[in-house]
Amino acid sequence: MRGAEAPFYLAHGDECEIFAAAYGNGLPVLLKGPTGCGKTRFVAHMAAALGRPLYTVACHDDLTAADLIGRYLLKGGETVWVDGPLTRAVREGAICYLDEVVEARKDVAVVLHPLTDDRRILPIDRTGEELEAAPGFMLVASYNPGYQNILKTLKPSTRQRFVAMEFDFPKPEHEIAVVTRESGLDEGRVRSLVRLAGKLRGLKGQDLEEGVSTRLVVYAATLIAGGMGVDRAIRVAMVEPLTDDEDVKRGLLDLATAVFG
Repeated sequence: MRGAEAPFYLAHGDECEIFAAAYGNGLPVLLKGPTGCGKTRFVAHMAAALGRPLYTVACHDDLTAADLIGRYLLKGGETVWVDGPLTRAVREGAICYLDEVVEARKDVAVVLHPLTDDRRILPIDRTGEELEAAPGFMLVASYNPGYQNILKTLKPSTRQRFVAMEFDFPKPEHEIAVVTRESGLDEGRVRSLVRLAGKLRGLKGQDLEEGVSTRLVVYAATLIAGGMGVDRAIRVAMVEPLTDDEDVKRGLLDLATAVFG
């Protein structure tokens, strides 16, 4: 992504300035916020704006420290070492973004610790190397506090190694601007979709585990801009992804009808 045009991102506050300051001082950053509120787009925007390569890792239950650091692989009859994304970022001075870091196995946090203090090193036990982070390296991680439980949470000893920023869904006027630009739908119809999204988010913790994301609002608007009927677009992009409960879905569709008339 080095030299690429920065992906569109509409700042909600001073998050761009905070990120740039953390980058300039070699500090790791932790982004907290609900799914689909723009954390990944923000990181991509900042990496391009700062002119740094970006390695993004979608963390999951089976992600291990070896997946990040690297491993020996058989190539052409020889066993060769292949760097993982974290090691490549450390060598190149790139930004490494660990999306939903709490989903990864516990051994991942141990690997991150020496990179998130004044040492800025990555020990590689398998090769005997101790890599010092190249200038420009930055570690960024994100997670959704709403999905935390006793088994999946960041320990205080890990959280307190990061500069942290709280993200949330944009204010309505900001969200209207984002959805209009991303989907090409006229502002008037986007405004109604954003109003519906706000009402759906108000049901979080009641009928819904999570509110509708800005990403899903963009999906609905894109479908409508492409000619799909409003009712169908809302159903497939803003209702079906939120729940499998038929009664809840009927209630959400009734709410949509009330908003759109």
